[in-house]
Amino acid sequence: MRVLVLGAGVVGVASAWYLRRHGHEVVVVDRQPAPAMETSFANGGQVSTSHAEPWANPAAPLKLLRWLGREDSPLLWRLRADAAQWAWGLRFLRECTPGRTRGNIVAILRLALYSRSLLKDLRPALGLEYDQEQRGILHFYTDKAGFEHAIPQAELMRRHGCDRVVKSAAECLAIEPALNHSTVPIVGGTYTADDESGDAYKFTHALAARAADSGVVFRFGASVEALAAEGGRVTGARLAGGENLTADAYVVALGSYSPLLLRPLGVRIPVYPAKGYSITVPLGDDGDTAPSVSLTDDDRKIVFSRLGDRLRVAGTAEFSGHDTTLNEVRCQALVERTRAIFPRLPAGRVEFWAGLRPATPGNVPLIGVTGLSNLHLNTGHGTLGWTMACGTGRLLADLLSGKAPDIDPAPYSARRHG
Repeated sequence: MRVLVLGAGVVGVASAWYLRRHGHEVVVVDRQPAPAMETSFANGGQVSTSHAEPWANPAAPLKLLRWLGREDSPLLWRLRADAAQWAWGLRFLRECTPGRTRGNIVAILRLALYSRSLLKDLRPALGLEYDQEQRGILHFYTDKAGFEHAIPQAELMRRHGCDRVVKSAAECLAIEPALNHSTVPIVGGTYTADDESGDAYKFTHALAARAADSGVVFRFGASVEALAAEGGRVTGARLAGGENLTADAYVVALGSYSPLLLRPLGVRIPVYPAKGYSITVPLGDDGDTAPSVSLTDDDRKIVFSRLGDRLRVAGTAEFSGHDTTLNEVRCQALVERTRAIFPRLPAGRVEFWAGLRPATPGNVPLIGVTGLSNLHLNTGHGTLGWTMACGTGRLLADLLSGKAPDIDPAPYSARRHG
């Protein structure tokens, strides 16, 4: 079968890899000049099954009200005359009930654990190098209420296969000694020893190279303007410039831009862009002052990952449409928090970046066929695109190929959530 994959981020490239492994003729199209140039470019670097609690949880509505209008808030909702934003927001509030939150945690966790196991197999099999570290992920808390909230969540995750263990403040400092110098007291944490970190950009480039060696064709600098459909099927993808690409099946893995391409076909999906920020700090010869264990500052929704001789700090969410401009206040908030937690980091030039995460209201991605029989989705991963890439790529490839998947695909059904 000839399959056209739209999008060469980490999710699109992983989809192409597994589709090719199933024997399909695969062409990947992306508007950028190379893989992973948008959302996958400078993300937080975590492969974090332990980050399964969605933004939509019972505590979220009150926090949103408290943060409303604060430029440096962890989650910033910019009110816009945008029907898609309001519709998404109402569905987000519906996902904040305890029952829906528990269900979403389990669905996210199942997929993340599956994906992590596939990554562990793929890395040595292909000889992939991407500044990876297998030292676990430590969630630390500087607020007692936040720490107490994490304890039952960790217990729920342990019941479903994620060994997220509650740690005292002293144990957190022993796991990551760089936290000893924090100017903000650490009150406790949770540690998931099997979680990982690594550069998603480097991983995507390495996997794309292996995919190309296996026969996957990449078309870079090719922007898809529209999909044509007839008789309940997609009949072609029109590129800027007028070229029309045809295939037996089409996979939309365009992240936050997926809804824009799908809407003219009558396919509506609850995906909205959540702008995340990151800074990259060069470590030079003073790397010992930076953490070696990947960290999550849950109170500020920020992650810290050591990527070779760099420290990647990323997080927060800004709901402001498809705007990718840098907000100076939010950039500086990341810098200030980093300096507060790691005051001995070397001073120097910091690189700033912002990208759009494709978020569903409950943070559960959409995978599989749509109402059009040969149109498939792999989008809506929110903050966990890197974490779920291998799992969603394999699940998508199994479903498209008519193979029985290793995990239940129902919670991620594009038809169910569309």
